[in-house]
Amino acid sequence: MNKFKITFLTFFLATHLNAFDEFLISDIRIIGLQRVSTGSIFNVIPISVGDRIDDGKSRDIVKSLFSTEQFDDIQIGKEGNTLVITVAERPSISGIEITGNKAIKTEQLMDSLDGVDVREGEVYKRSTLEKVKSELVRSYASNGRYGANVDIQENIRPRNTIEISIEVDEGKSATIQKIDIIGNEVFASEDLLDGFELSEGSLFSFLSNDNQYSREKLQGDIESLESFYLDRGYLKFSIESSQISLSRDKKSIFISFNIFEGDEYKISTVNVIGDLPFDENAYLPITSSQEGQIYSQGQITAIEEYFKNILGNQGYAFAEVTGIPVTNDDDKTVELTYNILPGNRTYTRKILFTGNEITQDYVLRREMRQFEGAWTSDDNIEAGRIRLERLGFFKEVAVETIPVPSTDDQIDVLYSVDEESTGSIGGNVGYSDFGLQLGFNLQEQNFMGTGNTLSLGINKNIYSEMYNFSFMDPYATVDGVSVGYNLYFRETDYGEYNVANYLTNSAGLGVQYSYPISDTQRLGLNLTYDQTDIDIGTLPAREIYDFVASEGNLFDTLSASLVWSRVTLNRGLFPTDGSSTSVSLMSTLPFSDLNYYKASIQQKTYQPLGFANLVFGFSGELGYMDAYGDTNETPFFQNFYAGGPRSLRGFESNTLGPRSTQAPCYEFNYAEGSCPNLIDTDGDEMIDLQQLAALFETVFEANLGSSTPTSTGEDTTKRGISLYCRQCTDDHIGRCFRASNRVLLSQR
Repeated sequence: MNKFKITFLTFFLATHLNAFDEFLISDIRIIGLQRVSTGSIFNVIPISVGDRIDDGKSRDIVKSLFSTEQFDDIQIGKEGNTLVITVAERPSISGIEITGNKAIKTEQLMDSLDGVDVREGEVYKRSTLEKVKSELVRSYASNGRYGANVDIQENIRPRNTIEISIEVDEGKSATIQKIDIIGNEVFASEDLLDGFELSEGSLFSFLSNDNQYSREKLQGDIESLESFYLDRGYLKFSIESSQISLSRDKKSIFISFNIFEGDEYKISTVNVIGDLPFDENAYLPITSSQEGQIYSQGQITAIEEYFKNILGNQGYAFAEVTGIPVTNDDDKTVELTYNILPGNRTYTRKILFTGNEITQDYVLRREMRQFEGAWTSDDNIEAGRIRLERLGFFKEVAVETIPVPSTDDQIDVLYSVDEESTGSIGGNVGYSDFGLQLGFNLQEQNFMGTGNTLSLGINKNIYSEMYNFSFMDPYATVDGVSVGYNLYFRETDYGEYNVANYLTNSAGLGVQYSYPISDTQRLGLNLTYDQTDIDIGTLPAREIYDFVASEGNLFDTLSASLVWSRVTLNRGLFPTDGSSTSVSLMSTLPFSDLNYYKASIQQKTYQPLGFANLVFGFSGELGYMDAYGDTNETPFFQNFYAGGPRSLRGFESNTLGPRSTQAPCYEFNYAEGSCPNLIDTDGDEMIDLQQLAALFETVFEANLGSSTPTSTGEDTTKRGISLYCRQCTDDHIGRCFRASNRVLLSQR
């Protein structure tokens, strides 16, 4: 066979060589190049100007050029003392286009082709088309689509290139009809299959496609089955075989596993060896508790991570911890040894950031808990990542540690951020439950990349004009004291909207201070001056009329608020874990025109449910206010309200709560003997607002909620829901207790 190959190659090369006598090369000329560079040719051929060439060296040139797989034909000749090499290049792939695929993304198919060296820029060979077809059919078979068909076209393009057009007929996916586990005696098949991704399907499989076959899922299920037994002490467990059967019509798949369970093993003794940089008291309670317990690979892995965490927080970033089981088959026990290799203590050389095109480096750096020059702490590095996510500036924050070349005790920490839009600017024209709205708004949580918050608004609609400006610097001092300022002017005429008929003009300014108690807690002090002027209009509610009669209509107030907050949310935007708690105590100062206080608690909690990317969410608010001193009535315009996108979605703004009481009918002239707008709410002195939510982490949000604003001492059994009360009796008016529940689906 080898003799045949040598003979054939000799004959083949001979046909590509023009016979010539030996000569000294004065120049080399290459003919036929289109995309291959001349320099790459000279780097390959084993000869240069000034060398003597004969038939043997000519054959060497041909062999070296053919070995590059760039040419279909090579001819060697001479003109005088010039060596002439004539080549015919193989075409290259200028592009690959795939159409017709829906079940598998184009990117995945391209990755599979890349794995067999079929990609843009590669040399096109005669075997390319067959490789493309085979690889794509294999990819679809791995996903249970055994009837997939691939049609490939070659399209010649300029400069000796070829574009490959691929049209895919995916066919129908085969479905799993049966999964059998053979050889299990200790555990029922139902318990084993419960942890599988592959499934025989259910009544709703046509919607969920849970009976679709996937090779990746099969591999995952094999690992899941092995983990199931290893976590329950069956060290000798093995999967002796797995078989995939396909029906003749390629529509049904049958899967079977033959397993060997073995015996249950318990841990007899636990040893810890190695150069430990910490006292045994740090781990002894944990390792000792393993003795006498059923062997569990999952528990061993968790303890390995526990050791690594201790070591990582003491600067041993590259520590290795291995749990080594030694089995005793006679008594079915395991002697477990944790081998700890801490390595050198590691220091952080640099902290680097990438992806922050807008946010300035110092904004990120001030959130760090790991410092340059200090020994490395895994917890501090992770704390920095969490703090960056809580800023709300980024979609995602990733961190990696990079060993410094030529050292064994230094690393660089790299934080990669994906910036999120944090504000908006522009004019607006819109329509809501408040009617036509016109305005200009600037809102930016990361103003010019400084981390400062800026808000500017000029808005006008049917019921109000509002001008506001606010600014907050979260790091007014190096130790994280934040300072904020706000100015506002508001002129409001609610008329027939949300609250009873009255008009307010208010202006004020405020300053806010917030001091960090810990990484998750802050204590704030807010001071606000406000001037409010009330015009009761022509049709006031009885509560408004009584308040103005008692307290007047022009008020200057100076209030102080003490706010405590605790935030453990995993990120600032769309959190899926953690909680947020805020407790606020506000009181006007004694020399104000109105004396009252408000207390409120706000809570948000998110908890992953562990399946289907579902997250349980709860939000609630409790509030109470009352007057003190010379003030007899709490100001109705400071009452609690519920409803609207920032309170209880699914209801119009401020529409939930006790109803205002109409002034006596005889004071008004009715054309038809009816009482207009008897159902407006004027808020309340108390609020109890709760919302339950099932959050689909990446797609949808489903909320279940209730709101129960209440008023102590009031009749909450009467409902002011009658728009027409010809006799205007008290039976048709009064405050209202209102409870509500709703289901809301909203895209996130």
